[in-house]
Amino acid sequence: EEDDMPTPGLTHRYLDRGLMVVTNACAMFCRHCTRKRIWNSADSSVNESNINRMINYIKSMPSIRDVIVSGGDPFTLPTARLESILKRLRAIGHVEIIRIGTRTPVTLPMRIDNELCEILDKYGPIWVNTQFNHPKEITTESAGAVNRLIRHGVCVNNQSVLLRGVNDDPETMKTLCRNLVKIKVRPYYLFQCDQVLGVEHFRTRVSKGIEIIENLRGHTTGFSIPTFVVDGPQGTGKIPLMPNYLISQSEKMSVFRNYEGVVVGYREAGERIVSSNSTSGGVASILAGQRQCLVPREIPRMQRRLKLAARARM
Repeated sequence: EEDDMPTPGLTHRYLDRGLMVVTNACAMFCRHCTRKRIWNSADSSVNESNINRMINYIKSMPSIRDVIVSGGDPFTLPTARLESILKRLRAIGHVEIIRIGTRTPVTLPMRIDNELCEILDKYGPIWVNTQFNHPKEITTESAGAVNRLIRHGVCVNNQSVLLRGVNDDPETMKTLCRNLVKIKVRPYYLFQCDQVLGVEHFRTRVSKGIEIIENLRGHTTGFSIPTFVVDGPQGTGKIPLMPNYLISQSEKMSVFRNYEGVVVGYREAGERIVSSNSTSGGVASILAGQRQCLVPREIPRMQRRLKLAARARM
């Protein structure tokens, strides 16, 4: 992050976004934290002169329309100090969106009180990005904190971290995402655990994250599926990864597979597919126009179709 800091504490990596680190303090220290390098800072607060420099830089850059207030955890700040920062950001005409990165709905839900929520409502629209990593973290208290935010006009997204032995299996992640949607939290990102010191035992192979997304797509509501991302080394930013659904592509046709493994041809706009007389098999038969799709045997949906057809004939 430091390589993209025009002034201490402000990361400007993406053209239209800036990230402010306004405190080094958190309600709890997460072992997998990507900013654990700042834990040993003698002073958890960020002084006013640094805040001024960050805000002045944002003012000077009309391309920045989205500001992420981060840390540490901004909700550990006194409410009056947080309001001062939000008020100054909202006064910048080209800042359209303010986001706050916080785990307090999970780790310190009583911090989300009415006074704080009224401040967030006052300077909206504000989005909160939080971090639930396991279904057991969705408690009565954390759900109540989320509800208070939502009732004050705050949209809540979730950014999970993929952790070996914690949430690195499809059923756990599916349960987490479904339960998040039930409390009106949108699963936003699933992060590959970063390459920081002391977390190698938590890191999974990248293929595990892709496998989890593969087992969510088609098996749960679309908007409850997060985007799996790797935060690339050397400041390369978030790199989205997903299963490969494009099998083949020609000028006339693309060939896809769906979540069930059905392989289907899709004619490109303006093209006409003329069936050839070749005896091709597999995907080649789709590209040759001999068939439109290849369907695996005994997939549940086809079994349901057969039962419906049999019932209709009775």
